[in-house]
Amino acid sequence: MVARVGTVAFLGIEVADVDVQVQVTTGLPAFQIVGLADKAVGESRERVRSALGALGLSLPPKRITVNLAPADQIKEGSHFDLPIALGLLVAMGVVPAEEVAQYVALGELGLDGRVAGVAGALPAAVHALSRDKGLICPEPQGPEAAWAEGLEILAPNSLIALVNHFKGTQLLQAPRPQVADDAPAAPDLGDIKGQESVKRALEVAAAGAHNMCMTGPPGAGKSMLAARMPGLLPPLDPAEALEVSMIHSVAGTLTEGKLVRHRPYRDPHHSASLPALTGGGQKARPGEVSLAHLGVLFLDELPEFSRQALEALRQPLETGRVAIARANAHVAYPSRFQLIAAMNPCKCGYLDDPELACARAPRCASDYQAKISGPLIDRIDIHVDVPNVSAADLTLPPPREGTAEVAERVAAARRIQAERYAAEAGGNGDGAAERPRTNAEADGSVLERVAQPDEPGRQLLAEAVERLKLSARGYHRVLRVARTLADLEGSDAVGRVHVAEALSYRRVGVAKG
Repeated sequence: MVARVGTVAFLGIEVADVDVQVQVTTGLPAFQIVGLADKAVGESRERVRSALGALGLSLPPKRITVNLAPADQIKEGSHFDLPIALGLLVAMGVVPAEEVAQYVALGELGLDGRVAGVAGALPAAVHALSRDKGLICPEPQGPEAAWAEGLEILAPNSLIALVNHFKGTQLLQAPRPQVADDAPAAPDLGDIKGQESVKRALEVAAAGAHNMCMTGPPGAGKSMLAARMPGLLPPLDPAEALEVSMIHSVAGTLTEGKLVRHRPYRDPHHSASLPALTGGGQKARPGEVSLAHLGVLFLDELPEFSRQALEALRQPLETGRVAIARANAHVAYPSRFQLIAAMNPCKCGYLDDPELACARAPRCASDYQAKISGPLIDRIDIHVDVPNVSAADLTLPPPREGTAEVAERVAAARRIQAERYAAEAGGNGDGAAERPRTNAEADGSVLERVAQPDEPGRQLLAEAVERLKLSARGYHRVLRVARTLADLEGSDAVGRVHVAEALSYRRVGVAKG
């Protein structure tokens, strides 16, 4: 007899079926796991043996073979412990095979029989629902799995509780879906004195989800301004919250299994490696670009990041997804993030300061800024200089407008975009998954329909393309920003003034001086 228990393997946020087959036969006592199991899965032998011992059960003195099918797919992670243990319990006649067959199981076992939390419960729950099965997962992951509406979930805290449930001596309560607490309040934009032009650029970037780069001397307030961005962004809608939570579930970063409802804000140090930024490693985990999906990725001291890591940002910035290719797997993660970058104008940071003049200008600036390639610069919609704040500005009273007022305008502009692109998708037969959410996601064909400027604006844009030698990408990014500027004003038409302001945010050439 072969006992069978369903479980899953993860390929990014995609889920594949795995059939755990357990056979107990006569022969020399042995416990073998086959089916391309990694070290964590191979070590489950001892965890399962001890967990069963905690129940007062011992493995039969026979040959035990566990096959993880399909055998040509690598199995990684400790979540195979629970399905292997359930397979053994079925083979030993402890729990009924018919009831176990109705579930997909995942969970790590402790030596005392406790079921420990694992990553990936939310995508596993969605997958189980699509297969018309229930889900057995650890108790900490029950709330996130419960977001798969209509799914039968068993979330035991120990193996004995699960066995008692199947025997009818204990009833496991169905977990209830939970959402994460509100994120800590972001610093208020009203705390920053001066920098009015930069605040305007920050508002435009937030309204259209545009990429932005701030350049200025040390202490000008670039990091402070970036820290205010989360407070300007609207919360995730339910579909976006589920999408973001799927990624964080696979990464194992969902706190107490609660669904994420605020937009991610990731700010890795400039020493971050290529796998840390884009994802990868032995198990191809999501990187910062995916953990920032539908949120903000802030890169401070942009030229200090490794050239290889920065160049790897080009694909996700353009396509909204990152593909991780390994010898044994090809994994893709969503990565539709908003890049906010900050940098000094040169190595010393004082290129334009007459009192602290850079001794190597302009060579210092050209060498420093050349660390960022032209194609990456071209993918940034808004470039803005951040000058030092004068003493006169510092003595002024706080600004009249703070985060709340700006966030209200940003939310109104985002609503206009959502309605526009929903109507566009409906008129062209596109599904919700394919339509843009914001102006920054609109491609050239959509922009031709929704962002064409009036005649004066068209003439200005045509002249700018010729004089500034804008690429086709640069042309479309100007249109996107101009469309956002019009949305902030509540204007249906894109005018010359919108095009002019959008052009002012383009950077021509990398170096200054």
